Amino acid sequence: MKNKKDNFCKELSLRQTAAFLKKHDNYIILTHASPDGDTLGSAYALYYALNEIGKTACVICPDVIPQKYDYFARKTDHVSAHNATIIAVDVADTRLLGALENEFGYIVDLNIDHHVSNTRYAKNLYLDADASATAECIYELIAHMKVNINDVTAKAIYTGLVTDTGCFKYSSVTAKTHMIAAQLYEYNIDAPEINRLMFDTKSKKLLELEKMVLETAEYHFDDKCFLLTVTAEMQVETGCSGTDLEGIAVISRSVEGVKAGVTVKQTGDDEFKVSLRTYPPLDASAICKNLGGGGHKGAAGATVHGTLEEVKAAILKAVGEALGCN
Repeated sequence: MKNKKDNFCKELSLRQTAAFLKKHDNYIILTHASPDGDTLGSAYALYYALNEIGKTACVICPDVIPQKYDYFARKTDHVSAHNATIIAVDVADTRLLGALENEFGYIVDLNIDHHVSNTRYAKNLYLDADASATAECIYELIAHMKVNINDVTAKAIYTGLVTDTGCFKYSSVTAKTHMIAAQLYEYNIDAPEINRLMFDTKSKKLLELEKMVLETAEYHFDDKCFLLTVTAEMQVETGCSGTDLEGIAVISRSVEGVKAGVTVKQTGDDEFKVSLRTYPPLDASAICKNLGGGGHKGAAGATVHGTLEEVKAAILKAVGEALGCN
């Protein structure tokens, strides 16, 4: 494997990225681990668009794709990694590739992303840090290439937009975001049903897990920080893990007066995924950068090793410094 520092990353414009996609073939499109609606919606929208112009492509996800995305996420053909063109979408760092990092982490030909914390690991990068979602970037690329959008492609893009903006609630949403969504309404996307699936539907086991998690609630720094913990034992007892836990982080920011919502989820014996949700003036990405992670101003994360108490102490120290309480 090549060393990360040996990579030279060329930043591409929208026009250059469109030209790249038209020029190459045999695409392997990678999503990040613990896939969400943006990485999956972006990957499949790009897959369908490339098929539309006669390109061979496949989508590979490091983890099992949740069944709720079946309305656009379908099994794709196999593309051999030999002489393939590797694209990563919505993947800001090779570590986010999970089980795919060793195989693909340092041979990514093109990275399409919207995270300001992108580590520029790919040979080529199309980054729009002002975009509300990577799906926004994909829509603009497809439009620039003048590729036909069908209903399934539109559903995938809409899913990326709506999930990464919290149903258009987050500060990352712009007029352009709404304009793209308006264009997608011209297709048969059934937006109310997508919104119901993404935001209003929970399994019984997830409700049981949320009950357990709320019992761990901690307040810090004059109630400006709200911290929740998801242990391995909770996940085993309820049968909830991986992508089942997507919505837990949202709970941490829903309490009145809270500026920093923290969720600590156990992912290994001494490994925890820290998810941080913040309100201005706090910058979640800057806080998580201190822990080796990154993301957006309002939502970011990091993987931290140690005991549960050590991990909580590390994130609380970072949050406290940002709040001026340390």
